[in-house]
Amino acid sequence: MAGSTRRHFLKQAASVSIIGAVPTLSLSKTSIGKGSLITVSDGRLMLPTNMVIGGVPATEATDILKLHGITGNAVTPNCNTSIYRDGENTVLFDVGAGPDFMPTAGQLTDNLAAAGISPEDVTHVLLTHAHPDHIWGLLDDFDEPLFANAAHFIGRKEWDYWWNPETVNTIGDARVTFAAGARRRLQMMEDQFERFNDGDEVVSGIAALATHGHTPGHMSFEIRSGSEAALIIGDAIVNHHLAFHHPEWPTSSDQDADMGIQTRLALFDRILADDLSVVGFHFPGSGMGRVDKSANIYRFIGDAT
Repeated sequence: MAGSTRRHFLKQAASVSIIGAVPTLSLSKTSIGKGSLITVSDGRLMLPTNMVIGGVPATEATDILKLHGITGNAVTPNCNTSIYRDGENTVLFDVGAGPDFMPTAGQLTDNLAAAGISPEDVTHVLLTHAHPDHIWGLLDDFDEPLFANAAHFIGRKEWDYWWNPETVNTIGDARVTFAAGARRRLQMMEDQFERFNDGDEVVSGIAALATHGHTPGHMSFEIRSGSEAALIIGDAIVNHHLAFHHPEWPTSSDQDADMGIQTRLALFDRILADDLSVVGFHFPGSGMGRVDKSANIYRFIGDAT
């Protein structure tokens, strides 16, 4: 099996200066009914710029990145995990990269501690999808479940895809490590996982929303209390620049580019129609904010951190 995305990332990032790459806590908080939603950083990724703009008009894409202060040969998106606490439950959305993916990620445990939350406090873990920066943090240094007291949930279609032993042979060389790493973790924690479907209320007040394309079974989650709601979108909208300026462009990290486009356009419509707060896993700052649209261009308006 030739190469892996992890090795590809690290090889190309080796020539990129990572001075200033270590993130702050990136903590933001908002109230939803009697509960509170916060975001905590797991660090950030180091991606070659040519990987991010692959498959789209390079000159226009580069100009859009410059509008957002992104220049040079690297893009360093934040990794923002979300926690919802309602006085009874502490629900963690995605678990970060753990120590084995990138040296600039895997900081969730330390930053949770800084926010006053221990792994033992977490009652539920809800996964948007099983890419490394979202799932490899499931296990501790001894390959034991890090969130040992929590019930774990993943979409049924997403589970079936990564559980399938043929996925490692069909996913393509660049993502072989993604498939092997996901399946190993799901196998080790099979007894702890429950599966859910589109529209299911996974935890009281938290409903699943199918947002497939980035992965075959990618899920988002709507947290709602009365008229107050927020949408945890994972990587369904993977960044705040190209995907906002041109949601009709393919995104190189989407496993099904055409479905990813359909999902982004539908999500933007829903977010604006329902005036939803959003958390994007790779959005800037804390990842929490709102979406605006002007002159047919979407814009992410982040909360102050």
